[in-house]
Amino acid sequence: MNTTATLPIPFVPGITLESLLKAVVTLVVLTFLGEVTKKAIIRASKETDLTWILNEDTAELIFRLFVLGGIIGALYALGVMKYTLGPTTIGNLTFAVGFFYISYLIAKKSKDYLLQTKRGPEDIIKAKLFYYLFITVAFFLSLSFAGVMGELGALLAAAGITGIVLGFSSRTVVANFVSGIFMYFDKPLQIGDAVQVGDVQGVVEDIRILSTRIRTWDGTLVRIPNEALFNSNIVNLQRYPVRRVDVSVGIAYAEDAGRAIEVILKTLDEMPLVLAEPEPKVYVESLGDSSVVLRVWAWAPSERWFDVRTEVVRRIKEALDREGIEIPFPQRVNWFANELRVKLEDK
Repeated sequence: MNTTATLPIPFVPGITLESLLKAVVTLVVLTFLGEVTKKAIIRASKETDLTWILNEDTAELIFRLFVLGGIIGALYALGVMKYTLGPTTIGNLTFAVGFFYISYLIAKKSKDYLLQTKRGPEDIIKAKLFYYLFITVAFFLSLSFAGVMGELGALLAAAGITGIVLGFSSRTVVANFVSGIFMYFDKPLQIGDAVQVGDVQGVVEDIRILSTRIRTWDGTLVRIPNEALFNSNIVNLQRYPVRRVDVSVGIAYAEDAGRAIEVILKTLDEMPLVLAEPEPKVYVESLGDSSVVLRVWAWAPSERWFDVRTEVVRRIKEALDREGIEIPFPQRVNWFANELRVKLEDK
């Protein structure tokens, strides 16, 4: 009986029937335990308020951990973990891959939890930074567990010229990454803000590690590298809760400027979205070529600025027309030194 159990399996050197049975039993048992644990967590999630930790995603994560443990245990039972693969062993390599996979699942779960509890623009950036930082640390730890850090360092040192070339080629990527981190602490804009960057104007759709995406007013998406964004003049149109509406209105020289100002102030006072504090202001700005230019200042909520501005222009035009105050168009009078004579021909 014992002789039969230790017989090697044909075409599989070093693996006995006993080790194969142990591997199968280990994989089946841990998979079964993972399935039982998964169902228990799903059942518990329906009877508790702690759904942020006890839910189907957590159950699936635990199940995958059991299956991964079963695969590693089966490989140890088969004795293949001791085989060397270059500078490391299959055991070290398998542990490193498993560690990185588990770290990835934990990082993803943590990011999803942070985004589930808080959905503010700053929270989204924090969740992404935590995710990428966690994955980066896990990656280098996995290389260390795999036992290839020393060889990797020697390889990079030997390939110095290649490293320099790669360094120059990745300079833009690194600059965008660092600029993204600086922008996170500087906070010149947030997701949902209406901004103007150079010739681009629109709403911030997403802020990523390497770039920022802006949806323009005509519905197109513009991707701006974080380095270019960091070095540009960023105009945040909604950073503060209120914003001033500026409108210029021209009236004829024959009209009473004081009366026109009263009509405009009364019109602004009747608009519910024009704030009383700071109070609206209308004054004579300049004497133009064909009109007296009045400057209108009115404060409105930032998110309704465009609607208020269009409404202000329309109502001022209607009010001045109703009061008989002329809004002139540009005119030019030509004076000639000599009297003009016009010859009329009979047809």
